[in-house]
Amino acid sequence: MRIMTITILSLTLVMLGFLQVQSMAMEDTMTKPGDMEMKSDGMKMKSDGMKMKSDGMKMKSDGMEMKHDDMKKDEKMMEKDTMKKSQAIIPTDAELRNRLTPLQYKVTRKNGTEPAFNNTYWNNHEAGIYVDIISGAPLFSSTDKYESGTGWPSFTSPLNPDEIVEKEDRSFFSVRTEIRSKQADSHLGHLFTDGPAPTGLRYCMNSASLRFIPKDDLEKEGYKEYLALFK
Repeated sequence: MRIMTITILSLTLVMLGFLQVQSMAMEDTMTKPGDMEMKSDGMKMKSDGMKMKSDGMKMKSDGMEMKHDDMKKDEKMMEKDTMKKSQAIIPTDAELRNRLTPLQYKVTRKNGTEPAFNNTYWNNHEAGIYVDIISGAPLFSSTDKYESGTGWPSFTSPLNPDEIVEKEDRSFFSVRTEIRSKQADSHLGHLFTDGPAPTGLRYCMNSASLRFIPKDDLEKEGYKEYLALFK
């Protein structure tokens, strides 16, 4: 009986010792500095990876924003160029008196008429376009010019219909159709219905209200798009 009791106590002590050793081993494993450091490094690497990804997304966002800004600048520049071309700045009356010849001022601002067969373009046969002497708006082309025998430059149709305005003229005891430039409101001449086919129209203009730009000078003068008329 005494031997059995001693044996049981010995086994109990052995079991307690084994459990204590196993518990210490588990604590060592859980608190091992190398493992903690590796875990910490892993978390840091993950954090750095997320930061790099975030930085990459920010760079992409900045790039898109820069591209968007460039597009906006391009649009503004295009809009500015379009406005500059389609909306000319018209000089004041005092400036026009200094810039234009007396005949040009009389025709464009006082609805005058120049002498027939004694003006600049009535007999001009050179290829090119005719623009408003004040605004520079393209009005007529030599491709539509013809010899009307009237002594004034005559055209079968305008180059840009949107750049001219038709008004009823009841001066000199008759009813005529006056032609004016839209931007500068310059008196250009009159429209008649005795022209050749196919339009049957005669745009009888005053040379004094026009400026001729030869074909070879179109690009230099800023009218490159009209070169296609002469190919």
